[in-house]
This record gives sequence, structure tokens and C-alpha cells, in this order.
Amino acid sequence: MATLCFSRTMELSRINELLKEKLLTLGYELVSLNLSHANGEKTLSIVVDRVEPIDMDAIVELSHNLNAYIDEINPIEDAYTLDISSLGAEKPLKVEELDKYVDRYVNVHIINPINGLNIYEGTLVSVSNESITLSYREKTRTKTVDILKENISKIRLAIKF
Repeated sequence: MATLCFSRTMELSRINELLKEKLLTLGYELVSLNLSHANGEKTLSIVVDRVEPIDMDAIVELSHNLNAYIDEINPIEDAYTLDISSLGAEKPLKVEELDKYVDRYVNVHIINPINGLNIYEGTLVSVSNESITLSYREKTRTKTVDILKENISKIRLAIKF
């Protein structure tokens, strides 16, 4: 898939700016934007995020809102397909934004093992400036662990089974 050359269309950076502003008013963050051309068809791909989970109903509603807005600003010549998606149910999280995800189920990879483990999965109980507290299950017991933020290698939302 090749990225299009913008000879007679609005520049991608300007489309990015306009969509970023519009998405903010709708409660979303623009993660990425790509206009591609394959097999003679153009596709405008938009990846969005927000703290609240994004289900299919939210994507459908957002598609309607953005489709109308994009038609209004008319940034692309010719027909194109609008493809909107989210980061998914197990999206990566930023350590500096963890306070937004308290009470959510997460998967944490740590650099220096704690109690012999370097991966924990559980509910984010609290977040302080230096650390997080996670509630997790070990066999039939519920335990908590404090993890220094600087010890977090990566953290993402997780699906609880």
C-alpha cells in the first residue's frame, strides 16, 4: 500500500490538524491518520483513542460524525473509503496517564522482578507520583503489589477472563 501524493488535494498535515480538533470536540484523541492508495482505491484510515472503552456503536456513531465533517471540509478529490478504528481492547497505556485508568484491568511488564515475577495482571487500585498499586489473583487469593513507575517496562489494558 503506497501513501498518496497530494498534488491537488488538501495536505495531509492540514487534514490531520482539522480532524484532531474535531475529534477533541467529540471526546476522542487522534492517534494516527493515513491516506493510502491501493488497487485504484483511496482509503482514509483514522485511528482514535479515549479513556472510555470504544465499542462498535461508538465507532459507528463516530463514523457518521466524521463522514459529515469530512464531506463538509472536502479535503480529498475523488471517491475514498473512510476506515475508522481504535487501539483495541488491549491498548498500550502511558505511565504518565495511569491515573485515568484506576479500577481498570491491566497487564504490567516490569523491569526488575517483584516476588520472582516480572508480569502482573490485575486491577489498577491506585496511582501515586512514584508508584501504582495492583490487585491481582494468585490461585484463590487476592493480593496487592506496589510497583514503582520507573520499574514499568510496558503496561496495557487487559481482558479479564
